[in-house]
Amino acid sequence: MSTGWLEGYVALVTGGGTGIGRAVAERFVAEGASVAVVGRQRHVLDTMISEQAQPERWLAIEADVRDTDAMQAAVETTVDRFGKLDTLVPNAGVWDFHRQFTKLSGKEIGDAFDELFAINVKGYLLAVEAAWRDLVRNNGSIVMTLSNASFYVNGGGVVYTAAKHACLGLMRELAYELAPHVRVNAVAPGGMNTDLRGPESIGLSDRSIATSFAKRDPQQGMPIPLHHSSVDPRDFTGPYVLLASREQSGTITGETISADGGIGVRGFDSPAGGDHLLGLVTC
Repeated sequence: MSTGWLEGYVALVTGGGTGIGRAVAERFVAEGASVAVVGRQRHVLDTMISEQAQPERWLAIEADVRDTDAMQAAVETTVDRFGKLDTLVPNAGVWDFHRQFTKLSGKEIGDAFDELFAINVKGYLLAVEAAWRDLVRNNGSIVMTLSNASFYVNGGGVVYTAAKHACLGLMRELAYELAPHVRVNAVAPGGMNTDLRGPESIGLSDRSIATSFAKRDPQQGMPIPLHHSSVDPRDFTGPYVLLASREQSGTITGETISADGGIGVRGFDSPAGGDHLLGLVTC
């Protein structure tokens, strides 16, 4: 249900054409905001906006978050269209599909690291660099998309987990450096049914996390305390609205809301993830 908490706000969402980015953008508009969505595929953005009831409150921007000039242009285009910028949502990312360290060659590790960190970490930093001046002018906020993998192991493989831990540190440091003018917070969702893809460098760009969810038996629930927890990205958007609204969370910065179904209070599953490794190296 809409609350109108973002009436008159202007937001920019990276990776806003699909998945949680699209869900957040749609929720922001429902709450009264105008939203620019950034993505690498213009036709995906245009198709998404064509499905909206209020297309005049949307702006599609084709850009790669790894390109600093493109991100500068994205912010400038947003401000030119809507007059200001109140909220930045760094969200674009890729997942490594739990690709374990011992199943990657040295070259694959290097290639996956460079690609995934460039999108998932540098992409966040470049978005903030492009936007911080306008956010300072408007006492704005940044709401980053983190992950359960920002706090716990096995939410992805070694490269993804390292990247999401890095984003947690990035959020905290920026919260300090941009205070008191810009609040910087994050939402750490659990797994959800989206079209999240993997790194091209290790052959995972055509693989979608939605395929994994399609194979899951919904009657089995999720292996988390709230095992009935939703996997629909729209059900994760409430914390973004709360943190974006200066009227509702004006005293909060440097914090992360975990929307992961209670992983932090889950009991022990298995004591070690490498019990099988001795058999791989013993002659």
